[in-house]
Amino acid sequence: MPVPVPRQRETPATESGQAVLHTAAPPASTGAGVAQATPQTTALTLLVIEDDPAGGLTVPEILDADGHRIRLRTARNLTEAERLLTPDVHCILLDLSLPGTGARIPVAAAGASGGAGGSGAVTATTTATADPQLAVLHQVLRLAPRHAVLVLTDEDDAERAAEAVRVGAQDFLFRDELDGRLLSRAIRYAVERKRADIAQYKLAESKLRAQENARLERGLLPTPLLEGSDLRFAARYRPGRSRALLGGDFYDTVRTPDGTVHAMIGDVCGHGPDEAALGVELRIAWRALTLAGLCGDDLLATLQEVLEVERPCEEIFATLCTVDIAPDGRRAGLCLAGHPAPLISRPGRRARLLPYENSGPALGLLPRARWPRRQVELGGTWSLMLYTDGLIEGRIGEGKERLGQDGMVEMINRHLDRGLSGESLLEASVTEARRLNGGELTDDVAVVLLSRSEG
Repeated sequence: MPVPVPRQRETPATESGQAVLHTAAPPASTGAGVAQATPQTTALTLLVIEDDPAGGLTVPEILDADGHRIRLRTARNLTEAERLLTPDVHCILLDLSLPGTGARIPVAAAGASGGAGGSGAVTATTTATADPQLAVLHQVLRLAPRHAVLVLTDEDDAERAAEAVRVGAQDFLFRDELDGRLLSRAIRYAVERKRADIAQYKLAESKLRAQENARLERGLLPTPLLEGSDLRFAARYRPGRSRALLGGDFYDTVRTPDGTVHAMIGDVCGHGPDEAALGVELRIAWRALTLAGLCGDDLLATLQEVLEVERPCEEIFATLCTVDIAPDGRRAGLCLAGHPAPLISRPGRRARLLPYENSGPALGLLPRARWPRRQVELGGTWSLMLYTDGLIEGRIGEGKERLGQDGMVEMINRHLDRGLSGESLLEASVTEARRLNGGELTDDVAVVLLSRSEG
């Protein structure tokens, strides 16, 4: 049944099912405790869903907070409502007397209602109801998860009205008490409450994502185990701009009981959460296998088995660089699995790349691959820098030219000439690579620096 209030003069709109109510009355007071609407650049639009064949739900003086008229659209059923539910609709008024479909609605049908008040993004956990009128509400919440919803019912049906709010509506109105002032206030309240609920949900989601990233970061960026070693350790990690906080780069450093220091840096192809999680798994596996005594080809072959089991698809691979430094610190073994060669610097010499001929393929590309271990003489005093390709793939200026390994070596030598070392050297290098790129680097960057001073 239509609401028994006087009909206001209507001006037909160009869109089917829409009418604009004109009024010169000033905006009604919102009353204590009712959220004020923020200034609107466009008029609010109300979609009314009710089953009167004449579409007779009209009320006088529907105004927003600035006294502007609120546009009205009417739909006689959910099919019409779905057609009229365009992005400029701000609020829905559902008549609970609308005939239900008689079908049970799945639990997720009220998705994004979020319980009482509706968060705007949380899937409702309300059990499917056999009440056909509340079933219609569930369908509306499913169709309009980000819209404010008001329900209209009879005064003697207060229990159902309260249940409607519990499952996702912003408020309820009684048919016999409805007038323009009350509806105007209820629309503004519902719209602002929905906005606040959505903002609150996004804030909670952001905090949860930050907590998850923090846990992931502890896996990707561990504390080095170097107790008893005379080596100095420094590291920098910077995610690419297209991700939230982390990507697929990972590193680790441990000292085994025989005094050997093992260092590793790796990069899983791709930048999503699956790749980041795989990076954590590979790092943890590397640490466990290293502490168990594996090294070189045996270690990398086992890591490839781990990757093949854990990767989400066969196209995923990972590059890796491992270094094992002898207890006396003067020599090291180097294995490369499709990864850029480390850079070494010594006093009185220019920094250069370690030999990288005969390196093996990236993990996950070739079955039964081999990764030869190359012996490297380090000397007494040195610094060894391991890095991922995000550092060398940034552009230089506006052209297509990349920094590359040669450009990186020149950059490091400039910073060494300035007397930089350790954390300062890494920070200056990552900052300059970003500056040369003209902004944030598009790929993740991880850099590890191990240094030793003799005497």
